[in-house]
Amino acid sequence: MATFKTNDNVEIYYEVHGEGRPLFMLPGWTCTTKFWKHNVEELSKTCKVICMDMRGHGESEKVLHSHRISRYAMDVKNLLDHLDVEDVTVLGWSMGASILWSYIELFGNHRISGLVCVDQSPAQYTGPDWVWGQKGCYDMEMFIRTCYDIKYDPRGAAEGLVSACLHHTPTPEDATFIADEISKCPPYVRIEIMRDHTNLDWRDFIPQIKLPTLVCVARNSNVFDWHGSAWVGENIEGAQTVFFEDSGHMLFWEEPEKFNKTVGEFVQNH
Repeated sequence: MATFKTNDNVEIYYEVHGEGRPLFMLPGWTCTTKFWKHNVEELSKTCKVICMDMRGHGESEKVLHSHRISRYAMDVKNLLDHLDVEDVTVLGWSMGASILWSYIELFGNHRISGLVCVDQSPAQYTGPDWVWGQKGCYDMEMFIRTCYDIKYDPRGAAEGLVSACLHHTPTPEDATFIADEISKCPPYVRIEIMRDHTNLDWRDFIPQIKLPTLVCVARNSNVFDWHGSAWVGENIEGAQTVFFEDSGHMLFWEEPEKFNKTVGEFVQNH
């Protein structure tokens, strides 16, 4: 429960729990460290769990500049350097996975020894050669509509994201909790980072990744067709792909016991 300053002087919130081999966990678009509430306690029994709120998200500084995937990747590097940790397994959920792909593209395997990708397609937009993009924001027109909703009804957009991310209907308490965390991210930040993220296509780079990799795929995701997320595992040499059959996009929330066991074993054994 601390903060540090990035190399461009932005204050970033982070947490460290437990001891053991380090596991860095990065959430998705508009989300926060609190999304790991069903995972950190169990995983920290065997791992040093490191969590971070991205700039503009959660408890991190609400700066209105540099909301790009590559800059977020540098923020990750700045944190790992600040903590001086080595042999880190890095885990990214949704947009968090894209940030880690950018990290590896920019910095290679600097400080990291394993990769976990959780329910993220390599390309957001659909087209003639890619039909497994993001179900709600699959082309430029839908991005514009998404921006309109965020700008003029930010709370409604946050509440809509809750239902999109879960396969099962959440309790009112859980729905409010998740929407409250998403709402900590200002509308401008939500739009600007999605503007960058949604235009990137990682299909050329993912086969170049040379790390032990675990890919977690939600069979019932309302965000990505499972084929798109599974493509990642099919195109990293030696990757292990695990399907979560009773989950939506937030598979770590809806099947936490399986998720914690699968990730914990991967960290210890890869």
